[in-house]
Amino acid sequence: MAIVNQVIVPHLWYDKEAKEAAELYTSIFPDSKVTNVTTIHDTPSGDVEQVSFELCGQEFMAIGAGPYFKLNPSVSFTVKFNAARDKRASERINDVWNKLSDGGAALMPLDTYPFSEKFGWIQDKFGLSWQLMLINSESDDRPMITPSLLFVNDQCGNAEEAMNFYLSVFRNAKPGSIARYPEGMEPDKEGTIMFSDFCLEDMWFTAMDSAHQHDFSFNEAVSFMIKCDTQEEIDYLWETLSDNPKSEQCGWLKDKYGISWQIVPAILDDMMTNGTQEQIARVNKAILPMKKLTITELKKAYDG
Repeated sequence: MAIVNQVIVPHLWYDKEAKEAAELYTSIFPDSKVTNVTTIHDTPSGDVEQVSFELCGQEFMAIGAGPYFKLNPSVSFTVKFNAARDKRASERINDVWNKLSDGGAALMPLDTYPFSEKFGWIQDKFGLSWQLMLINSESDDRPMITPSLLFVNDQCGNAEEAMNFYLSVFRNAKPGSIARYPEGMEPDKEGTIMFSDFCLEDMWFTAMDSAHQHDFSFNEAVSFMIKCDTQEEIDYLWETLSDNPKSEQCGWLKDKYGISWQIVPAILDDMMTNGTQEQIARVNKAILPMKKLTITELKKAYDG
């Protein structure tokens, strides 16, 4: 199920493999394609490739901009294969698992679990994590691919609070389902979030707490780009979401839970996709010293 006029776009950071990763993912999933590759010259990381692509009809972006942020399982992507709508769903999950396993590592083996007849958690060779799940539901209305947030270490126990915060921030938002840890599942604390989902701007997210020891946490390797039509939207989201002034740069911010967001004008995508090399260079030069992006300044740079 594609998102029409997608407002929030998952953004993946790689060292140099953005295009290679996008080509792998679009070869694996249905209704998927690379839509644009742009080289941005003379950035602090040198020349970088920015790749736009679709997976199962949903927009994604990736950038190859140096080894500064490392992908980890704190943000993964859950992919559901629905046997009620596809007789070959079980075969397809095996096929996707095998392709993502090439050079990757299983975090939870593809097997039967209490919550699913077939489930596996795999980290691919680029470091991105995927949760593959077989379901059997005629009524399921969630998209095939969903970003999944794992609250660990000092953020463990904050999944519900974060979900409610995001629901209050975004004007087009709705809660989904919640399942809590029962008694006797230590180290996970009774009542914390075993699974939840919620919808922001027509994009579904899942969130859960995990009290087990993990050597990772949220970072900038996966961020969520929010496309804004007006400066007022940019100002509102910047003011509401940003919690760490040191992390504010080039339209990027971090919220109080450590999740990274990019607050960008919707017109920026058109500028970077359809502009000449000179226009792209001018826009990029204008962005570099900015923290919060200003539409009028970007238009001025684009127009020369």
